[in-house]
Amino acid sequence: MPRPIRILSIDGGGIRGIIPAMVLAELERRTGRPTCKLFDLIAGTSTGGVLALALTKPDAAGSPEFSAARMIELYEVEGDRIFSPAWHRWPIIGFLYDLFFVRYSARRVERVLRQYFGDTRLSEAITPLLITAYELEKRDPWLFKSEKAKIRPDHDFPMREAAYATSAAPTYFPPLPLPAPPPLRRYALIDGGVYAQNPAMAAYVEAHTIYPDARDFIIASLGTGETKQPIPYRNAKRWGVIGWARPILDILFDGVSSTVDYELDQLLPPAGGARRHYRFQAELGEGEDALDDPSPANIQKLKGLARKLIAQNETALTTLAAELAG
Repeated sequence: MPRPIRILSIDGGGIRGIIPAMVLAELERRTGRPTCKLFDLIAGTSTGGVLALALTKPDAAGSPEFSAARMIELYEVEGDRIFSPAWHRWPIIGFLYDLFFVRYSARRVERVLRQYFGDTRLSEAITPLLITAYELEKRDPWLFKSEKAKIRPDHDFPMREAAYATSAAPTYFPPLPLPAPPPLRRYALIDGGVYAQNPAMAAYVEAHTIYPDARDFIIASLGTGETKQPIPYRNAKRWGVIGWARPILDILFDGVSSTVDYELDQLLPPAGGARRHYRFQAELGEGEDALDDPSPANIQKLKGLARKLIAQNETALTTLAAELAG
């Protein structure tokens, strides 16, 4: 029997991307292989898109330049550069600033992404890639596809631009303008999390396109943590536009992610006793759900959550590692 097509999907979640990075580092340790050699398609949204791009970026010899363990350092070392200055952390100034301005400078994150990705383009990805974004001027979902980039030069964007576009969360970072062919003036792209916070379903569809004869698929879907903190009715019933502005983004991200998880459980039930959809998701406690808190204390909390997630899923990780290494 032909082996199943193996798909990796990584959610969005800002600084919380350190959680899936640690899960992938554990899979690399168990299999002895880099992530890009374990999967036939890798999809990512927002911080998950940055991870997907980095883990498939070739070095000068054509080997993967970054391991998952190396990407953990991205969050530990570069978090302050990306999420700074943080005016919103000053109660009154931050409230007024958030009302009228985007939180963070595009220049800072662009410098970090240029450092990691240089001029490498989508078509050079070692493993087929699917990176989500949303186009504002046409009001359409936008998908960066490495396989499309190989045959369409006008879609062969630098990896650093795809990484910025997929992570340009509304209110956090400005949209990314990209050149577009006539009659369009440009593409204006924001975070794909507005419709595909969990890109596993989009990845499943893309896998059918890339591998049309395949009949068996395994999906490893990595979350960045979900909050179970309630939103009290007594508060929400009085909220207007300003009150809902920040919570609605979290609700949108969590709702979309959980819906995709449910749908894939129905589409990919266990086959012959073997799982076909693996979902690894941590539960966030109070104060652990920030997308943009790079403080050492928060990083250590998130790493602790990742270690707990790995321990709780020992059997599933062992089974998945064996499937991937086979």
